[in-house]
Amino acid sequence: MKTIHHQIFQKVFCNGGNYGRKLTFTEYSKLEKDKKLKSGDWSVQDIYLLDYKYNDGGREKAGYKGFTGDCVVRAISIVTGLSYQKVYDDLYNQTREWRLASNSRHAKAAKPEGDSPRTGVYKDVYKPYLEKLGYKWIPTMFVGKGCKVHLRKNELPMGKLIVSVSKHITTVIDGVLNDTYDCSRNGERCVYGYFIKEGK
Repeated sequence: MKTIHHQIFQKVFCNGGNYGRKLTFTEYSKLEKDKKLKSGDWSVQDIYLLDYKYNDGGREKAGYKGFTGDCVVRAISIVTGLSYQKVYDDLYNQTREWRLASNSRHAKAAKPEGDSPRTGVYKDVYKPYLEKLGYKWIPTMFVGKGCKVHLRKNELPMGKLIVSVSKHITTVIDGVLNDTYDCSRNGERCVYGYFIKEGK
């Protein structure tokens, strides 16, 4: 599939006493020109948007149709190169084993119909699965620290990444977002953390 190349754009950020106020770049430029802004209160930053490539991780090739919540399977398949069906089957079996054997609150609340990865996978299941494949979890968001990393080209490292954002898992490979849709929210979506192959 063709890669869609996104542009770099500038955004105005509030740093000081005007916290919470929003300015368009045009408004900022006019106030700056008229010297009506306090020094240090505002700054302009370049936003490097991720390029985007449609990638279903081999879902259609495996015979599945329609849309569903299988982002974990797709992301793992894209990054590891394992077939969609193998990842699907592995996570299905491991979810069932975890539900039956774990004493965690999530496992006790889980239902048999939730074993299918087509409707999502618990982190308690896919994290150890990825660790066995040699991937390490790198957190980027911490309690009380706010959002420090976004789905942007200049805020994520190069390499093959499985990225966790709000209610979704996606894939970024060398600055290119690989997914069934552009989930970056124009570079505003916060990144909770990502998995990367250890030693890479």
